[in-house]
Amino acid sequence: MAHRSLEFRRRGNIAWIAFPAFTLLLALGGCEKNEVGELDAQEENLASETESQAEAAAPDTVSMTVEQALALVTSSVSAAQDAAAEAAATSGTTPEAGAGTATPAAPATPASTTRYNAGEDPDYALRMGWPVQGPATLPGAILPDNRIVCYYGNPNSARMGALGEYPKEEMLSRLRRQISAWETADPTTPVKPCLHMVSVVAQGEAGTSGHYRSIMRDATVQMVYDWAKEINGIFIVDIQVGTDDIRNILPRFEWILKNPDVHLAIDPEFYMKNGSPPGKRIGTMDAADINYASDYLANLVRENNLPPKVLIIHRFTRPMVTNYRDIRLHPEAQVVLHMDGWGAPWLKRDSYRDYIVSEPVQYTGFKLFYGNDTKSGTPLMQPADLLRLRPTPIYVQYQ
Repeated sequence: MAHRSLEFRRRGNIAWIAFPAFTLLLALGGCEKNEVGELDAQEENLASETESQAEAAAPDTVSMTVEQALALVTSSVSAAQDAAAEAAATSGTTPEAGAGTATPAAPATPASTTRYNAGEDPDYALRMGWPVQGPATLPGAILPDNRIVCYYGNPNSARMGALGEYPKEEMLSRLRRQISAWETADPTTPVKPCLHMVSVVAQGEAGTSGHYRSIMRDATVQMVYDWAKEINGIFIVDIQVGTDDIRNILPRFEWILKNPDVHLAIDPEFYMKNGSPPGKRIGTMDAADINYASDYLANLVRENNLPPKVLIIHRFTRPMVTNYRDIRLHPEAQVVLHMDGWGAPWLKRDSYRDYIVSEPVQYTGFKLFYGNDTKSGTPLMQPADLLRLRPTPIYVQYQ
């Protein structure tokens, strides 16, 4: 029931939905007026460009699926256990000097009796397959040596998150203070500032595209990207697909993804494969959809000599991501599964354990809601709380 409660709360608090009429979810001045015409034109051009890039790309010999990566973890753990067993057997008796008898070895150290909150048990994480032994890290990769700390939202909406809730300078000042708190809590991990903008927004009406989503103007996307550069940060383009297909939308943003400090996020909550409008139920993404995005980013990195990209996938229910073991891991595209539900700390930790830790992919993220996490009187989780999680989130988002 706890997890169903989290689903309901998250679904029922989509800030830009006007229930119960299911009319336009968000009237944003930054949307493209003729989004379907522009999208179709750019899709056609970008599809041909992508095909030619794929033909010219160097052979990919280092990518692997999550299934293969987890097999490496299992093999390593088994080898370590075998070595420990052999060492224990060898040292089970200790010959006395100059005697033909043997004395028993010291008794084994008892197993730890430490009690952990959900999501904090390192032994559970290890049994699930963490840390995932994915492809070797390339030069210029952000993860895992840095932690990304983001403000999320849309500059045209005060209700979608911290990014648009405050005037620009106040918003950036608040983000700097939040980053400072992380630097104090974990001085060994550098923090990379980040602005995470919902650049394709789910809608309650089909709109001109017929797909229940609106694309923000390029000028608006560029503006927020420029803000990120002002704080020496990175920029994340977030896509809410609606009833469309990520294969139609992603090429639309190649113009900005070609920049070395721009990355991608996709929200399965609003990927409505069954054709229902966003907000009526929670959407889903399959490994095949995620692989399309990661393949696209990997090709973009190789063709343009870029540092690796980060791909964020939101998640707060199990069905939001299907066939996770088939997700393909590239050295050029680092995948983060991001716990995106709101509620009390215990509920968020439960969801992190059940939907992120229990189904390892590569890296983990965690979202904190300044308003929704605290409106029932529960405290906002602090950096120290997240640092106790195992694996420790390397991407942290504030909404």
